[in-house]
Amino acid sequence: MKARIKWQEGICSLGETESGHSVVIDGAPGIGGKNLGPRPMELILLGLGGCSTIDVILILQKSRQEITDCVVEIDAVRAVEDPKVFTDIHMHFIVTGKKLNAHQVERAISLSAEKYCSASIMLKNSVNITHDFEIIEDE
Repeated sequence: MKARIKWQEGICSLGETESGHSVVIDGAPGIGGKNLGPRPMELILLGLGGCSTIDVILILQKSRQEITDCVVEIDAVRAVEDPKVFTDIHMHFIVTGKKLNAHQVERAISLSAEKYCSASIMLKNSVNITHDFEIIEDE
C-alpha cells in the first residue's frame, strides 16, 4: 500500500491514496493552518472507525442479521505533552436493523477489535481502546 502527501501552501497538504482518492489535510489556524481539511490525528480516528465499521457490517451480514445502518461515534483523549499521542479511544456503535441479536452485535464488534480491524490491532498496544453499542430497531 502506498500514499503520497504533497505540500500545497502554509501547512496544508494534499494526501493521495494508491486507490486514487485525495483528501486535503490542514492544521488549526493557531499553528498556521487555514482549517481547509481534517487534521492528521483526526484521519487516524476516521481510519480506525472506518475499518471497524466495515468489519462489523460484514460480520453481521454473514450472521444473517438484518442490519440497515451502522454509525460509530469516537471519543479520543490525547496526551497533554508532546508527542500528543492518543491515550484513550472509546468507540460507541449505534447499530440499526430489524430484530438484531445483541449477542451477534457484541460478537461482531469484538471480532473486529481483536481479529480483523488492522487499525485497531495496530493501536491497541499503545492506546486504551474501549467499545460499547446500542441497537435501534428499524421499523
